[in-house]
Amino acid sequence: MNENYTPDEVAQIFKISKHTVYEMIKRGELRAFKVGNKMRIEQEEVNRYKQSMETAPKQQPSMTNTIHLAGSHDFLVEHLVKYVAQQNIGLSIQPTYIGSLEGLMMLYRNLCDVATVHLLDPASKEYNLPFIKQLFIHEPITVMRFAAREQGLIVTKGNPKDIHGFKDLTKDDVIFVNRQKGSGTRFLLDYYLAEEKIDPATITGYDNEEWNHLSTASLISGGKADVALGIQSAADQLGLDFIPLLKEEFDLIFRFTEQNKLVLQQLIDLLEFTSFKDSLENKAGYDVSEFGKIIYEHR
Repeated sequence: MNENYTPDEVAQIFKISKHTVYEMIKRGELRAFKVGNKMRIEQEEVNRYKQSMETAPKQQPSMTNTIHLAGSHDFLVEHLVKYVAQQNIGLSIQPTYIGSLEGLMMLYRNLCDVATVHLLDPASKEYNLPFIKQLFIHEPITVMRFAAREQGLIVTKGNPKDIHGFKDLTKDDVIFVNRQKGSGTRFLLDYYLAEEKIDPATITGYDNEEWNHLSTASLISGGKADVALGIQSAADQLGLDFIPLLKEEFDLIFRFTEQNKLVLQQLIDLLEFTSFKDSLENKAGYDVSEFGKIIYEHR
């Protein structure tokens, strides 16, 4: 029988604080689900994480230049973090997956070096740049296109509730699972609900929030929800169906300071002059044809 643990119990297993466990869940390092308003972690997931820690290469912090990255969670970002670590060039990325808006604000406050963002501006219908140009007036920044990716509805295999669009979220027998406020996906959802004049109060589960795409998809896979707005790769990983609705632009924003300019340039060189782009090819739900394109720069 697959036992479920509370965050307190997981903290005791790994001999870490409960706060650290919640941070791991938020960053997508540890998958969890909710029972009511309580967080639970399956024994299988605890075992998976324990095994990944045992097989992970040991880092040497004193030999490493660390780049702090904050913003939206994406599987390509996870791939980037791993790719950089595997190069053994004394460079590492420390990610914090807190949503596009919070990542952008951390960059604005100079609390991180790179932000990962996909924010739709309702007025211009343009991604990312309207927000960036308003915030970063004097700061040296570079905005690089990472990928275009499919956003759509993640549903149970076979789509038994016959869900095809945003209006179907209001069906009486449909349970929705949302992303947290400040995430680009939440921005996107609220924009389209307003466009289609759908009252969020008519959506069962609108207030149920998860912190990354895999967490939302896991609730659907586990039968605790019927639908979420998310990306195709999350649906594919868990064998769920995906109804594509739109393509969005996902960008990397680099903020240069005297302290980080050398390591940021090292990262940009790695992205532009190594096989990293080749490693992104043929990933379902992504278009990387514009990867590496500098779409805005202020120095």
